[in-house]
Amino acid sequence: MGDADAGRSRWQQRFDQAAKRHADFTTLSGLEVDPVYGPPPGAVVPGMDRIGWPGEFPFTRGIHASGYRGKPWTIRQFSGFGNARQTNERYKMLLRAGGAGLSVAFDMPTLMGRDSDDPRSLGEVGHCGVAIDSAADLDVLFEGIDLADTTTSMTISGPAVPVFCMYLVAAERQGADVAKLDGTLQTDIFKEYIAQKEWLFPPRPHLRLIGDLMQYCGANIPRYKPLSVSGYHIREAGSTAAQELAFTLADGFGYVELGLDRGLDIDEFAPGLSFFFDAHIDFFEEIAKFRAARRIWARWLRDVYGATSARAQWLRFHTQTAGVSLTAQQPDNNIVRTAVEALAAVLGGTNSLHTNALDEVLALPGEAAAETALRTQQVLMEETGVVNVTDPLGGSWYVEALTDHLDQEAEAIFARIREMSPDGSITGGILHGIETGWFTGEIAEASFAYQRKLEKGEKKIVGVNCHTETVAAPLEILRISPEVEREQVALLGRRRAQRDQHAVDAALSALVAAARTGENLVPPMLDAARAEATLGEVCGALRAEWGAYAEPAVF
Repeated sequence: MGDADAGRSRWQQRFDQAAKRHADFTTLSGLEVDPVYGPPPGAVVPGMDRIGWPGEFPFTRGIHASGYRGKPWTIRQFSGFGNARQTNERYKMLLRAGGAGLSVAFDMPTLMGRDSDDPRSLGEVGHCGVAIDSAADLDVLFEGIDLADTTTSMTISGPAVPVFCMYLVAAERQGADVAKLDGTLQTDIFKEYIAQKEWLFPPRPHLRLIGDLMQYCGANIPRYKPLSVSGYHIREAGSTAAQELAFTLADGFGYVELGLDRGLDIDEFAPGLSFFFDAHIDFFEEIAKFRAARRIWARWLRDVYGATSARAQWLRFHTQTAGVSLTAQQPDNNIVRTAVEALAAVLGGTNSLHTNALDEVLALPGEAAAETALRTQQVLMEETGVVNVTDPLGGSWYVEALTDHLDQEAEAIFARIREMSPDGSITGGILHGIETGWFTGEIAEASFAYQRKLEKGEKKIVGVNCHTETVAAPLEILRISPEVEREQVALLGRRRAQRDQHAVDAALSALVAAARTGENLVPPMLDAARAEATLGEVCGALRAEWGAYAEPAVF
């Protein structure tokens, strides 16, 4: 029996044992389709070990033998605006309309660890996400939503750990069994220094907090994923697909090294790492990127870091369609772009997906645009047949060649990162690259090269540098009233007046004392959240202890 035949036999055994949905897996014309396709019996396929079969190493074709026949991707629409009450209403609308999980977007003051009444928050409260000042806001945000039964993703990195503690307190107040909570916290501070620029402290204190969170979740909330390593923001900053792939996976390797340095068992903590990728407009390149990501991660986790279980080698990832591909000109075209990008994510095997709304290039999504974005996923899932076959493009000469090329480009970048490291570790190379501005420079060069092609007309964007005539009328967009900020600041003032200030002061003092030792910081942060210490107070206490971070000037 050849390698391909043996692989098919192994896949069949896993598929037969897997749980599968009861659904109609036929074409629109009624043709019964197989759950996976591969080489014909007896065929010799060069490189078949790199392609493989779904559910087996190196997982190029997916981590589950049954693909979406076992479980379709999770529809997880990223949403948040104004105050907690307004966002709670949007969440309930999305859940009623068929959303399967929540994804929380925070406003800029929250992302920077500032309270709504901080002078630096003026004009920003509730504008790019929901304003969160204390655990009481999380109570309102999730009112009427059972956190014990809802997977919740939170896209925040700098102040991720204190916000997570407030989420746990909100779950406690609901009466949920916190040990059984399921969801994902972004927490990825490397990508902040590389691309998004929303940090609080120097890198090493941030890594200390992430290590504490990994240990706490592993011991106390095993289903919760404390890290979502994000390539999305790297791509949105202007990187190439290969740079997004390599920088993101390198960051993931850095967090693996952090866990190993903490003495954690890689087969225990690696399944708690997840990823977040951009689905850009180059359809086949994006599919190849997702396939290469699974293969590279599995190879490095097994061969470099010693993971022995399949679950520890799996790369699970969420995808969001490319915000940077949306255009203010002819915005209805954004529906088409988003559908194409979402299809690429699905054909690449994403585990969950957010589809951007047509108006997000101009403002936060309006309710009708948000519904259209949601329906885009549901049309793909229910009408197109893409859930019927796992990795339907596997074996395509073009897709496999692109997958191999991106794999090779990524490996060359890993080698460069290791060359920059003083000790040969990926972490050392990442920190050096951050401190010298290497990552920022690489992304800037790629972004500049693409912009030049646009200006020369070598790359086309419909409605921008070609086909610019239109009959479209201006969009009505969602606008956040200044009253939101005034109400949030007033509410925060009332909460401060009503709380036990002695308990807040004691909790913050205990947190700072713990920061001066090797003690895990999650328990004292939980105590501060229970006392209604604000996000700004918690982050401010640690800023005073650890200092703030300023990006080095590079010319």
